[in-house]
Amino acid sequence: MAQGPTIALDAMGGDHGPTVVLAGAELARVRFPEIRYLIFGREDEIRKVLKQYPKLEAASEIIHTDDVVLGSDKPSQALRRSRTSSMGMAIQSVKDGQAQAAVSAGNTGALMAMAKFILRTNEGIDRPALVALLPNMRSESVMLDLGANTECSAENLVQFAVMGAAFARTVLGLNRPKVALLNIGEEELKGTDDLKEAAARLRDTDLPMEFVGFTEGDKIGVGDVDVIVTDGFSGNIALKTAEGTAKLISGLLRRAFLHSLWTKLGYVLARGGLRALRSHLDPNNHNGAVFLGLNGLVVKSHGSANAAGMAAAISLSYDLITDDISRRIAQDLENFRATPAAPTEDA
Repeated sequence: MAQGPTIALDAMGGDHGPTVVLAGAELARVRFPEIRYLIFGREDEIRKVLKQYPKLEAASEIIHTDDVVLGSDKPSQALRRSRTSSMGMAIQSVKDGQAQAAVSAGNTGALMAMAKFILRTNEGIDRPALVALLPNMRSESVMLDLGANTECSAENLVQFAVMGAAFARTVLGLNRPKVALLNIGEEELKGTDDLKEAAARLRDTDLPMEFVGFTEGDKIGVGDVDVIVTDGFSGNIALKTAEGTAKLISGLLRRAFLHSLWTKLGYVLARGGLRALRSHLDPNNHNGAVFLGLNGLVVKSHGSANAAGMAAAISLSYDLITDDISRRIAQDLENFRATPAAPTEDA
């Protein structure tokens, strides 16, 4: 078997530590048996779990460290321990070329700070963006930024759009993904000056994407747009609102079906469809947020993800590695900047 990419795992991150991280790595290994792993964390805890997966153990190397970033740690505190913590060492292995991606379910703020500090941004990119897949009525859509940058200029939004389109072509398999900027209305006159400027610059691009203008928050789940671009402040609020709405719908459905004997009977009849709905909305099936724009891949798994969710995050890493997402982004940015600017109305 040909040796595939090496992925660094922060085994101590998340709510469940090595138990879920290694179970997810085993599931991902079944799908991609050529993956190799560098596993960072407390060796005795890791080996105890790894004994359950002999084939995974044979494809893994453990790098011991007692230092673990806690969920309560401030990013500044965690950053000072980037050389000794399991999270920091996993990211460092990407910079050193020992691994092609790092995956962690640990503290998001700490992971973001360490990734930016250790890997730095790609040439031509001012700020990295946190991107993830969101379920919609048709399938999935890409959204960024989801919290890495609370304030963004027009140039930042343009770069996010280019990165998001490249991500959609890789992960969703789209030749020309539809891209839109999140705004308070779809009319061209609405929104901030930065949004208007970004839209004007994206409108005439020759890149393999279709810029469709502005979209509103209530359209995120429709699926008419493949890539939704916004600043990290608005994006994080939209993401948490969508997650809360999904929980609300699940709770209301559960309460409705338990209301009486007749509604319980209705649940039995509708059980197949409800299971499909639950699977589509399950965050574990869409798990894995990526810091795009860095000199290396870092994937953030949800802290409460189960084994299937961790496997999804690792599988996402594999797809981005094999499709060389960093090269795609760099090439698209270069082509975008080489495109002559469209003449203004005054000209």
